Amino acid sequence: MKFFHSTIFILAIAFFYSCQKTEAPSPVLPVPNKAQIAWNEMERNAFIHFGLNTFNDMEWGYGDSPASTFNPSSLDAEQWCKVIKDAGMKGVVLTCKHHDGFCLWPFKGTEYSVKNSPWRNGKGDLVKEVSDACKKYGLKFGVYLSPWDRNSALYGTPEYITYFREQLTDLLTNYGEVFEVWFDGANGGTGYYGGTNERRSVDRKTYYDWPTTIELVRKLQPNAMIFSDGGPDIRWCGNESGIGGRTNWSTLKRDEVWPGWPRYKELNPGHEDGNYWVPAEINTSVRPGWFYHKSEDHKVKDLPRLMDYFYESVGRNGTALLNFPVDHRGLIHEIDAANVIQWQKTIEADLANNLLKTVGNIEASNVRGNSSKFEADNVNDGDKNSYWATDDNTINASLIFEFKKPVTFNRFLAQEYIALGQRVKAFSLEIKTDEGKWKEIADETTIGYKRILRLPTVTTKVIRFAVKDAKACPTISNIELYNAPQLITSPIITRNKNGVVTINSANKELDIYYTTNGAAPTLAATKYTQPFKTNGKVEVKAIAVDPSSKNKSSVVSAKFDILHTNWVILKTNDKRSKAVIDGNPHSEWSQSAKKMPIDLTIDLGKTYPVKGFKYLPGQSRWTNGIIFNYEFYTSVNGRSWKKQQAGEFSNIQNHPVWQEKTFKATNARFVRLRAISNTKGDTKAGYAEFDILTQ
Repeated sequence: MKFFHSTIFILAIAFFYSCQKTEAPSPVLPVPNKAQIAWNEMERNAFIHFGLNTFNDMEWGYGDSPASTFNPSSLDAEQWCKVIKDAGMKGVVLTCKHHDGFCLWPFKGTEYSVKNSPWRNGKGDLVKEVSDACKKYGLKFGVYLSPWDRNSALYGTPEYITYFREQLTDLLTNYGEVFEVWFDGANGGTGYYGGTNERRSVDRKTYYDWPTTIELVRKLQPNAMIFSDGGPDIRWCGNESGIGGRTNWSTLKRDEVWPGWPRYKELNPGHEDGNYWVPAEINTSVRPGWFYHKSEDHKVKDLPRLMDYFYESVGRNGTALLNFPVDHRGLIHEIDAANVIQWQKTIEADLANNLLKTVGNIEASNVRGNSSKFEADNVNDGDKNSYWATDDNTINASLIFEFKKPVTFNRFLAQEYIALGQRVKAFSLEIKTDEGKWKEIADETTIGYKRILRLPTVTTKVIRFAVKDAKACPTISNIELYNAPQLITSPIITRNKNGVVTINSANKELDIYYTTNGAAPTLAATKYTQPFKTNGKVEVKAIAVDPSSKNKSSVVSAKFDILHTNWVILKTNDKRSKAVIDGNPHSEWSQSAKKMPIDLTIDLGKTYPVKGFKYLPGQSRWTNGIIFNYEFYTSVNGRSWKKQQAGEFSNIQNHPVWQEKTFKATNARFVRLRAISNTKGDTKAGYAEFDILTQ
């Protein structure tokens, strides 16, 4: 008996040591370096665009605006950094020079800089102020230097490259450690160019001699990450909408790519067979524009859109770079600040309580070498350097999470141990139903550094995470599970020309209740299930309600007048003109003429007692013909017209929302809105929607 127990003991010891000696999986090349991993772990950073464009209400200046135009009244870089810190971001990339060539620091190589502006009496250095503020608030500091320069007379010549590198050297040697150096692909075109006012074209691939410039950055800031379309360290995601690919490889065929690469759409998913590690940075602006425009004060990304951005960037194996267009005062606008701080609070609430910490058991279909070093529990131990791995010949593998009692969740987070490369090509998530059957709730592709899924709220005791395909055995370092609070988003009410009302909410799990009699809706009101028909004048009010907590949104109201069913826009053959009366504020139409005025004439189909009208200018970023001065006419027969009102849509350029004008009611079948002038001074008249008010 002693011999038996001794044998068992020896075998157990031998098994233990054999497990400990199980080798880690071989890397799947390419793999990230330490700086790239640290950059991924920052997750969210800020971009700052501020300069002459801010004061000229432009996005791309030509380089001809005087340096004296730059004159913020209350510039406070510490305010910027406090907002950014409060919004949960880790770094700041400052636009030190945009395409117009204006330098936010007193660069000795040009007169086109802050040293020739009234700000700080010409003694200011905004790059230093931002760098110092970053240090105070514990943020990392980065720089964007536009390769294009529409002010420099040297641009397009070999001498400009020397000038460009002198600017870069200045920025990388005088302002402390830089974590990111940002280059874009906007190169060549019309510009001031020292007064020549001409078009200059360059070969984007060869003109800048990027390898030498990259070598300079490596020498001056060896730890800095270099961004461009093709890296070399981090890449553009291929859009400025803040949407990372649902499939997102951190690998890229980098040798094929350069700033301004025409096949930029490939940058969104990356290259599965890429031979370099070049993860995606998902950039967008908190407003439609990159520079501040007062007209966009009502277009700041709201909380639902910001949450989409988080889950479509950080949640899709990317790092977020959110731009703040600093305003004329030199401050991040109050609306922008409030929205991003609420964004941070909501992210914290969504990911506050990891339900996997209450799991009873985690069972793996395969564990590498049956070693505790690679066991299933590693995905739940809080150690980013431990991971679950399978044997080399086991790509299809799964983890089953069994809870002692049912859990309710709607978020799933997974991370690969990317130090060994990105491996997973496809995975799924299933729950076991009360009937004991598996039900798939997600079928996705890549994971990478981090993948977060937003799911319909489900309840179960058993969850299965399955790797369905991979480049090699999976190495999963972390899995988390959350039940995020429902985001209570206000309903959006629209009605088409035929009277069909649609009520939407950004959160599809909310219930919507509405009334059509002007009363405030309650849970006793009609529950919205599908679009419904209305006739004529009606006021629709609605609320969104979380069915579990019963928390409610504010009441939203929309007043509609007569139907547009029989309306006809006259004196145009352009079928796109129907956008003016379709009830969709996001469609638009514009008409041009050799000179003003320009008329919009509509046959209402029959006579109504008209007492006013409503006009909504185009809501797109590049809308045309926002009407400023107007006249409004009515007619019973379409031949004899009476002017009912004339005036201006005050501040419409800065606040392009519904404009409503009223007058004494008069019978009319035909109406005419005459554009006398627009906000740009050209000969266009544009419309998103037009409506009338009746007695």
